[in-house]
Amino acid sequence: MYRSHVLVCGGTGCASSGSAEILDTFKTQIQEKGLAEEVAVVQTGCHGLCALGPIVVVYPEATFYSQVKVEDVPEIVSEHLLKGRIVERLVYQEEEAAGGVKSFNDTDFAKKQHRVALRNCGVINPENIDEYIGTRGYEALGKVLTEMTPDEVIDIILASGLRGRGGAGFPTGQKWKLARNLVQDGGPKYVCCNADEGDPGAFMDRSVLEGDPHVVLEAMAIAGYAIGANQGYIYVRAEYPIAVERLGIAIKQAKEYGLLGKNIFDTGFDFDIELRLGAGAFVCGEETALMTSIEGKRGEPRPRPPFPAVSGLFQRPTILNNVETWANVPQIILNGADWFASMGTEKSKGTKVFALGGKINNTGLVEIPMGTTLREVVEDIGGGVPNGKKFKAAQTGGPSGGCIPAEHYDVPIDYDNLIAIGSMMGSGGLIVMDEDNCMVDIAKFFLDFTVDESCGKCTPCRIGTKRMYEILDRITKGQGELEDLDRLEHLAKYIKDNALCGLGQTAPNPVLSTLRYFRDEYVAHVVDKKCPAGVCKALLSYTINPDKCRGCTLCARNCPAGCITGTVKEPHVIDQEKCLKCGACMENCRFGAITKG
Repeated sequence: MYRSHVLVCGGTGCASSGSAEILDTFKTQIQEKGLAEEVAVVQTGCHGLCALGPIVVVYPEATFYSQVKVEDVPEIVSEHLLKGRIVERLVYQEEEAAGGVKSFNDTDFAKKQHRVALRNCGVINPENIDEYIGTRGYEALGKVLTEMTPDEVIDIILASGLRGRGGAGFPTGQKWKLARNLVQDGGPKYVCCNADEGDPGAFMDRSVLEGDPHVVLEAMAIAGYAIGANQGYIYVRAEYPIAVERLGIAIKQAKEYGLLGKNIFDTGFDFDIELRLGAGAFVCGEETALMTSIEGKRGEPRPRPPFPAVSGLFQRPTILNNVETWANVPQIILNGADWFASMGTEKSKGTKVFALGGKINNTGLVEIPMGTTLREVVEDIGGGVPNGKKFKAAQTGGPSGGCIPAEHYDVPIDYDNLIAIGSMMGSGGLIVMDEDNCMVDIAKFFLDFTVDESCGKCTPCRIGTKRMYEILDRITKGQGELEDLDRLEHLAKYIKDNALCGLGQTAPNPVLSTLRYFRDEYVAHVVDKKCPAGVCKALLSYTINPDKCRGCTLCARNCPAGCITGTVKEPHVIDQEKCLKCGACMENCRFGAITKG
């Protein structure tokens, strides 16, 4: 029995900033101080505040140390673990309170969250199956196999109101029920996990796999029992090496414990899981393209119907859910459908994980009940927009989603509300933008991504998105016409109606939503040849105010193009023909004499 536990984040964010060395240093220091029998050091998954890594949390106090360096470890060991004195200079700033240091669980970032899918992330060692079992892991699988019929399992998932967290929001129980009832010919059925998380700014599924891989294995086995399948596949992108490694470890451990493989819990039920690595194609996040890739073919979508529940992997009945959806299943089985349905809104039950990024103070991972407003997520949990800037918009759903403007800041986040205002839930990326973001440039960024990632199978996506990108490119270069706005809308609607798969059909959403809410910015680019946010380089000009210029020559000395002329103590001038519009002059001016416009 240990008196203290030191949890060191081993997720990708913290690992990239050296958390493995910090983990080893803690173990060495604790051993040297004779604390090995009293203090346990545990590598965990993501704690949520990814921009503050490496992260160390010490229990039982739940003291949250951020941006820890190797040289800080001896101080934490000698002061906190030996003398019981918290090292306040390393404590996450929001924990500092008038009465001392408050628990991380009481901070604004943590207290408005409700963790279901992320319940074990940052808490257990993901490479130790015993720790997962210690948090009621595999208890749901045991309950299902020994106490419930397949139909009862499907009924509880249906009653819970769980909808797919991968973006479309299709009722999970309906998908399972369809696969259960179809093709009773004794042939194989399959269970698949979509871990091919390709949206820019999204890392929810990766964090679950890195922090709690067994929950996905348990949930897939439960689904296999429910629909009559004995084989599962996890399709995970190879760019997630930590997730791939921990999944491999988890599968091996589960087989050793008899929780995967033959005759699980002595019930006669067999279920096995294999990994399949994706090469990073965005289109393989679409369910039919994913299954085609598992089959060893080029990852391209198939026409639907038939849907995968009827004819999926190897043309057999298949259910596919994403990582976050699977992570909810064991808790629904253990706690009941009513427990899960009590969270969220009428049509969107439970919680949703979001990856907060962009212009936000608390970059990282959050899990909130459905129906929480965008303002609460950004201001209360995310800590607001930095540097005193104003919130302008939030992009949800990645390239398939849209921009939510400030006028909808208080919209409750759920599937239907987001679609109604021109966006979508998507897998859970939430990118915050402030007044310095150009919405035309944002639309162009996502179209550029879609053009690059299009599989090319259908003409509307392959050619249509390219034409849309070219129009946006002309607009950001000051070469656009008002008629281009009508062309964009016409093309967008055609692509939505005619593209083969969901990714192509939703590709125009960033353009349509920015045209809907920020049309004045498009008009400014086209008519005034100005970028109101000062982002589009072709429409920028840097000028020196002669009344403010002191002739210090700093701007001229730092100009890479040599386009600034003037003598010492005399106003300088920028040659607009030679100017690269890099902004180096403005960054180096100490007197605010240079303006951008």
